[in-house]
Amino acid sequence: MITLNYIDLAIAASLVLLLALLSVRMHVNISRQLLVAALRTAIQLTLIGLVLKALFANVQLAWVSLLALFMLLVAGREVMARQERRFKGWWGYAVGTFSMFLSSFAVTVFALVVILGESPWYTPQYAIPLLGMLLGNTMNGIAIAMDRLTHAAWEQRAVIEARLMLGQRWDEAVSEMRRQAIRSGMIPIINAMAAAGVVSLPGMMTGQILAGAPPVEAVKYQILIMFLIAAGTGLGTLAAVTIGSRRLFDERQRLCLERLREK
Repeated sequence: MITLNYIDLAIAASLVLLLALLSVRMHVNISRQLLVAALRTAIQLTLIGLVLKALFANVQLAWVSLLALFMLLVAGREVMARQERRFKGWWGYAVGTFSMFLSSFAVTVFALVVILGESPWYTPQYAIPLLGMLLGNTMNGIAIAMDRLTHAAWEQRAVIEARLMLGQRWDEAVSEMRRQAIRSGMIPIINAMAAAGVVSLPGMMTGQILAGAPPVEAVKYQILIMFLIAAGTGLGTLAAVTIGSRRLFDERQRLCLERLREK
C-alpha cells in the first residue's frame, strides 16, 4: 500500500482551499462552511484513528459500546441540525436518534453475529467501521425524510385539517406525505445501489482494492455493505417517519404544528 505523508495531504487540502476562494469570488457564500467542514474532517478522522488504534490494542465490549454510543449521539444531533423545521424540545433530537438506534444498531449486530461470525462479535476492526457506514447513510436518509415530512405538513396544513374534518384518521390524513417522505429518504441509497459498479466504485470496495485485497473479495464485501445500508436506511426511515407523523397530532388527532420550529 502506498503510504501518504503530510505533504500529500496538504496538496489535497489546497484543492479545497481553491474551491473556497472561488466561492468567495462568485459570492456563493459557502466558503466558511466548506473550510469548517474540511477542518472538522481532518481533526475528527485523526482523533478516531487514534481511538481505533487504542481499541484494536485493547478489545473490550465496554469501550466498543462507549464509542458506538458516542457515534449514535453525534449522528442524532446531525439529523436534527439538517432539518429546516424540526420538533421542539427533546423530540427534535430523540426521533432521529431512536430511529437510528433501532435500525443501524440492530442491523450491525445482526451482520456481526450472523453473517461475519467473528469472535468476539464486537471486534472493533469490524464493528466500528460497519456501524459507522450504517449510521452515516441512515442519518442522511432519516434527515431527508423528516425534513420532507415536516415541510409538507407545514405547507399542506389546510389540506390535512380538511381531511380530518371529513372524518379521516390522522394516519389517513398524512398518508401521501408519509409515502413521499419515505421515498425521499430512500432515494440516495437506491441511486447508490443502481449506479454501483457502473457509474461509481463504492468507498469500501475502493479502499480494499487500494489496500491490496483481491477485487472479487472486495466486491463481496461491498455487496454485503450495500445491502446492509439499504436495510438500515429503510428501517430507520420507516421508524422516523412513523414516529414523527404521529407526533404531528395530539391525543384527539388534531394537527399540532406548534410542536415544530424553524431551524
